[in-house]
Amino acid sequence: MSETKNIMIVGVGGQGTLLTSRILGGIILTAGYDVKLSEVHGMAQRGGSVVTFVRYGEKVSEPIVEEGQADVLIAFERLEALRYAHYLKPDGALIINDQRMDPITVVTGAAEYPENIIENLSKTYKVYSIDASAEAIKLGNARVFNNIILGLAAQHMDFAKEDWLKVIENTVPPKTIEINQKAFLVGLEYK
Repeated sequence: MSETKNIMIVGVGGQGTLLTSRILGGIILTAGYDVKLSEVHGMAQRGGSVVTFVRYGEKVSEPIVEEGQADVLIAFERLEALRYAHYLKPDGALIINDQRMDPITVVTGAAEYPENIIENLSKTYKVYSIDASAEAIKLGNARVFNNIILGLAAQHMDFAKEDWLKVIENTVPPKTIEINQKAFLVGLEYK
């Protein structure tokens, strides 16, 4: 691979975007690429928008992804997908967790949550959506939804399933390895 690949992870504080970026960084290093990660807008408290850029290739000089340059955009929430979709390349993949989390402006009544976000984004972008939260509850652990989304995103990346599972094993807490791997496979096999 000669060109640099660009991935963005967008979500809301407390959704596991940081763990997801650590797993992504791990898989890229396992494949032998140079990788740069940057959390740009990190608001650690729950509810704040969190954006992580992941760039990898033979040699990567800077971690920031420019608008219109993301190969894959992983959105942990519909409104975050809408907010950052313009970062995608024309042929990029937009991975969306079909979940609604009202920002404070909606909660206080200062703004309205947009309707039909996924349908509208599908008119312009290649959208792949999953209700990862519902799938995680079926597995018995609502907190593993982020690995379901990552599994769906992995369908659009060139890394081996076994490598993903090994990186997850080495990244998540030991007691949660099996459930996180199961969650990843739900997303990886999702049609």
